[in-house]
Parts: sequence; C-alpha cells; structure tokens
Amino acid sequence: MRANLPELTALLIAPDRGLADTFLATVPLTHAFQVLSDLKSYPPTQTLDIRIRQLRPDVLLIDLGSSLDSAAELIKFAASLPHAPQIVGLHNQNDSRAILLSLRMGASEFLHAPFDVEVQREAISRLRRLRQPESDSLPDPGTVVVFSSAKPGAGASTIAIQTAFALQRASGKRVLLADLDLMGGTIGFYLKLNHSQSALQALESADQLSRSLWANLVADSEGIDVLPAPDVPFAGGIDASRLHAVIEYARMNYEWILVDVPVVFQRLSLMAISESDRAFLVSTSELPSLHLARKAVNLLDQLGFPKDRFQVMMNRVDKRDELGGAEIEKLFNCSVHSRIPNDYFSLHRSVTLGQAVDAHSELGKAVAGFAAKLSSKGPETKAKNVELKPALARA
Repeated sequence: MRANLPELTALLIAPDRGLADTFLATVPLTHAFQVLSDLKSYPPTQTLDIRIRQLRPDVLLIDLGSSLDSAAELIKFAASLPHAPQIVGLHNQNDSRAILLSLRMGASEFLHAPFDVEVQREAISRLRRLRQPESDSLPDPGTVVVFSSAKPGAGASTIAIQTAFALQRASGKRVLLADLDLMGGTIGFYLKLNHSQSALQALESADQLSRSLWANLVADSEGIDVLPAPDVPFAGGIDASRLHAVIEYARMNYEWILVDVPVVFQRLSLMAISESDRAFLVSTSELPSLHLARKAVNLLDQLGFPKDRFQVMMNRVDKRDELGGAEIEKLFNCSVHSRIPNDYFSLHRSVTLGQAVDAHSELGKAVAGFAAKLSSKGPETKAKNVELKPALARA
C-alpha cells in the first residue's frame, strides 16, 4: 500500500499548453505534486528568481520541447540558486538530446508524454531521496527585528525600509519587510507598490498560511518581499495568537524579518516587540520626540522587556545638535545603538524613485553600517516571548 506522503510543491513553466494539460491531467492520479504556479511562457531569469524565492517550490517542472535552449538556460540558472529546487524536464517524446542537455545543465529527472503514472512514481521516489538530507535538517529560524517610535514622523518606517535593502544587498539572504501599521502604514506608498493584498489578510489567514497563499500576499521590491499595510485603514483588534502565527511562519521562510509598527504605546506594537529578537525605538533630537522616547523606554522597562532586546536609535542627527550621545544616553538611561545622519536630499531621491537609497550617500553608508552591526554575531540563543501585563495581553 502506497505511503501517504506529502505532495511536493512545484512551479510549472510550460509554453506548450497541450503538454501542460497532458501532464496536469495525471497529477490527481499520482498525488505527488501540488502546482503552486503555472507560467505559460519562459520567464526572464530575474522573474524566475523572484518566483522561486516567493514560492520556495520543492520542484521546478519545465517544458523542454518549446525551446530547448531557453529551457536549458533557465535550468542552469535555477540550479545555481542558494535554495535551488529539484528540476524535472518535461517533453512530448523521449528525446535523447533534451535528456542529456537538461541533465547536464542541472536537472534531476526527465518525464515525457503520456506521463505514465508508474514511471512518474519512480521518478518522484528518486526526487524524495534527493531531498531527504535537506528535510532532515530544518533551517535555523529567521531573526525578527521591530522598528517603532514614540512620536509619529521620527522615521522608523524609513529606517526599516532602508535596512531591509541593506541586509539583502550585503547578505543575499531572504528578507521580509512587514508593515504592521494597519491604520497608517506608508511602506507600500514609499516603494510605489501596486498590490491588493496586505498584512491584514496575512493576519486574518494566520491559521491557514501556505506557500501559495503567501506568494499572493507579498510583493517584490528590488529583491525583498514586502507585506504592506492595507489600503483601507483597519482599526479593529488583532489577536496575539494570530500575530504569533504570522511571525513564526515568516521565521521559517526568511533569514531576516523586519517589522515596522505604529508608535510604541499601541498594543499591537508592544505585542510585536514581544515576538522580536531585537527592537529599535527611533527618535529624533527634537525635544517632543526625546520626551516621548524617554517615556517609552520607561514603559518598556516597566513591562519587563530586557534592555538587550530593545535599544534607542537616533535619526536625522545633525552635527549642530546640542545634545551629544552621552547626554542622550543619560536622558534615556540606556545606550544609543546607532545614529543616522540627516541626509534629506538622498532620502528625497529614494522616496521619489521608490527604491533603496544610494549606497554611496551619507545616509546609505550609515544604514549599511547599521545593517552590518545588526547582522554581526551576537548571543546565540533566540529571544523568548516576553509575557505582557494582563491588561495588554487581552485580545
């Protein structure tokens, strides 16, 4: 009796729709593949990279017959990716040239019409054995970093955006940027995203997240996945268990999860900080911002957040500022992790174009330094959730 094994998730690329239809008709018979996405033309390598990063399929199924050269180029590219899927070539006939070239480029298996079910099952068994070492060792969970402020307009969203770009640029790892300011998030606007899904849909679907659903929820921006805030402001409550489920799902699929939240005095922000490994309170040197930041530091301390988990960042620092680093640390009674310069023109250009700030600008260098500091080896243990006061923990 056949073991009830989980389906292998798959990305299908098949310009030959007759071939695709013939293959897809056998999928219910083998119970082997769950096709997450079906591309009807050979995509550019950049598009394929994005789709593989978003879907993280176990298998890439690719039509070899429509254009063997195009298919071979995509196979070679996909096989070189850090999280490369197993690759299976599809063809209308048992073509020896297609078999040899596809295997030479990095494919693992070859299937041809009429896609005999028993032949498929043998190939699937081999694919599962190839994937076994990967399945036996689960990847380390990703690092969650939360950015908040005590006063609106301090620049927490800007720092979250630019840090996400800097981390992806420096490490090449998978980065998620999530905007959990459900009332007034601006990350989608800054990055000029035209995306109908949002963080709210992710939270509402927290108990049924899957790769295919997640791929529709996030948008791509220069190589990072973005979970934007909803277009229509949402003022309802968010259950802590749903937030936890979304964060944990992200941990298992990204190396870095950067979360932008509303001002720190809001319940959702405190819940997000309790889920994080690191949290940064962003302040400017203006007196109202400093005053509220000091109150926020005291609040976090009273709620039991350890000071190695949250730190202060000073934004829009000007050389003419009267208060120096030592005075600010004395004011907050905690260390200031980083100081980001006031580089208005570089930031204005970045927002106008909806892209990362120039890496050679003063702002770009400061953010790159912050990202490097953030990704440097720290304590090995992952942070545990902080138990919130009863009044905050209620749904």
